[in-house]
Amino acid sequence: MRAVIVCTSVSHGNTKRIADVMGRVLEARVVEPEQVDVAELAAYDLVGFGSGIFTQNVHPRLSRFVQSLPEGRYRKAFVFTTSGLPEPPFRPHTRSLVRLLERKGFDVSDTFQCRGYDTWLPFKLVGGIKKGRPDATDLEAARAFAEGLKARALS
Repeated sequence: MRAVIVCTSVSHGNTKRIADVMGRVLEARVVEPEQVDVAELAAYDLVGFGSGIFTQNVHPRLSRFVQSLPEGRYRKAFVFTTSGLPEPPFRPHTRSLVRLLERKGFDVSDTFQCRGYDTWLPFKLVGGIKKGRPDATDLEAARAFAEGLKARALS
């Protein structure tokens, strides 16, 4: 199975830490959107898309990258996010990205979210929230998530 993870992690490296764990399990390169050729994605069996959450949305760099993808027949994809705040049930962080990927031709098999250290205003005024996250439990959950993806892809 060939896999790649396209990840935008800009504030504290939260999302990159999750991507690296998943990448080791999936034997996947972890790249930023600017580091992967759009045409190259069709050759992968599994593509991960990850971002920290900024004002209830994935980072604009990742969003622009996905919007720039031509419609086609891609294979499996998954989405993962990190956020200081829990995902609100009325507006899941991953929903808009999953829908966009599906319109582009990906079969989005699953999503993963975990909490991450967040210093976005007003949290910066109190030193941030969720310090130490993602923690060992979060990283283990990311590893188990990736193991599940790998098992389903190989079956």
